[in-house]
Parts: sequence; structure tokens; C-alpha cells
Amino acid sequence: MPGREKIYTLELKYNGLPAHFVFKSMEEIDEAAGGISDDPHRHNYYTVIWPFGATGKHIIDFREYPIARDNIFFVSPWQVHQVITDARPTGYVILFTSEFLNKNSIRQDFVSNLKLFRDSDDTPPLPVNAEMASKLKHFADNMKAAFQEQSEMSLETAGAYLKLFLIECNGHCSINPVSNPQNAEVSRNLVKKFRDLVEKNHFRWHQVQNYAEALHVTPNYLNEVIKGAMNIPAKEVIQSRIILEAKRMALFTVKTNKEIGFELGFDDPAHFSKFFRNNASLSLLEFRESIVSGSGKTAL
Repeated sequence: MPGREKIYTLELKYNGLPAHFVFKSMEEIDEAAGGISDDPHRHNYYTVIWPFGATGKHIIDFREYPIARDNIFFVSPWQVHQVITDARPTGYVILFTSEFLNKNSIRQDFVSNLKLFRDSDDTPPLPVNAEMASKLKHFADNMKAAFQEQSEMSLETAGAYLKLFLIECNGHCSINPVSNPQNAEVSRNLVKKFRDLVEKNHFRWHQVQNYAEALHVTPNYLNEVIKGAMNIPAKEVIQSRIILEAKRMALFTVKTNKEIGFELGFDDPAHFSKFFRNNASLSLLEFRESIVSGSGKTAL
């Protein structure tokens, strides 16, 4: 049932002071959870989940993905997610905050420029082949050793290996490739700026024209670039983000449908209801009623 929002925060002490990096195994988390599945929830930190021996499902922003060996998941802060695994999963879980990045001289735009962390409802895992897994395991094991060592510079060491881990993953990520090599850099920059604007303004800008004006391009050109890079029209990107936010609010708040629509820039409740049904294939009330907790053996 919709209710008070559930947010997990990192509360780890390191040398008596708050820390912003945690390295865990899926076995640890499974044992701590006592085999009880969790409800959908959100974090205020980044999460990397690398299953070695685990089966089940990972639901991210209401899309379900199977959990399989060497398929790495990257979850951004505030995404709704739920991990449901069968008994005795194995794997690594890496958690880190924006503060950890700053303290280790990793610029925030380094992470935002990666193709790995996507604040959207399309967050598939990254498949890892044997050669790549071997290299990543080296970086991850060094991260783990540094975290467990807790020496004076161990978190700096963990940060260095985290950056190498993410760079290696990003180099193999083919999500949303830019299709025109000649204009790759221009297209990448425009796509990034568009996605950033959608993230910040989806609650008030609903038309492609709004974003085109802000980016100083024509709507047709913007749509052409976005469709070439993301395989969907710019309008669909905007609509999908609005629907995602409506679902998050329906899950985590007790706001009425009218209140949700108003916060998302719809003055007419009937217009919002029609918009949601047309884009989600069910009403917001039906979506709320369809939310049930999954069953499984652990949660992350």
C-alpha cells in the first residue's frame, strides 16, 4: 500500500567518523535480512550489484530484470528498486555516496557522464564476459581489501579502484550508443543536456518545443538526434519521465491522484488521468492497487 516513503541511508562508522563507502557480499546481506524480502525502496547513494551465483529478479523503477551470473546492475540515487533472490546468493555489492566521490577527487560529472547510472525506467544490467570479469574481479577484490583494512589511506585506495572499475564497465557499455560517428561528440553533448533538462523540468515542461528552445535548436533537430541516440522520440522520453515520477509518487506518498497531477504540471485532473492511462495502459488507481510486495530470500 502507498504510504510513508522508505529511504535507506549509509550509516557506517570508519575510524570513529561517518563513512560514505561500503563493500558487502550478497551473502552478508542475505544473512542480515534473515531471508525476508524487502519492499520497493530508494537509496540516497549509488549501488552496484554484481551477482556471481544468484537467481531471482531485480525490479528497477517498475521494470523487471532477471538476475543472472555476471550481469552487473547500476542503480542511481532515488531510483525505486527491489532485489528478490533465491536462497544463498553470492556476489558483490558496492555502495557509495556523492560525498565519497568528492573526497576522493572523483568529479560528479565523471559519474553523470558514464552510460552506467541512468535515472530512468530503463536500467538493464551490463553483461560481463570472462575476460572482463577477470579484470573487474581484480579491481573489486582490491576495493574489498582496502575497505576491510581500514588503514589511514584505505578509502582513498578503494576510491581509486572504484574509478577503474567504473571506467572498465563503461568501456563495455553499449546502452544508447550514438548512431552518427561524424557527429558523435555533438550528439552526445546534446543528448546529455536534454536528459539533464528533462530530469530537472519534467514537472513543468511537457513539450519538445520547451526543451528545444532551452537548447537553442529546432524541435525537429532535437527529435532527430534523440531518436538516433535513444531509439525513441524526444516526446516519449519526456512522457516516460513524467509517468515514472507519477508512479514513484503513487508508491511512496499518500497524495491523491489530483495532487500528483498538479505537482507534475497538470492543472486539469481529467487531463492528467487521460495522460497517465494513455502512457501506462492503466489508470493511476489501478497502478496503486497493483502494487504488491514480492517474495524472495533477500533484499538490497
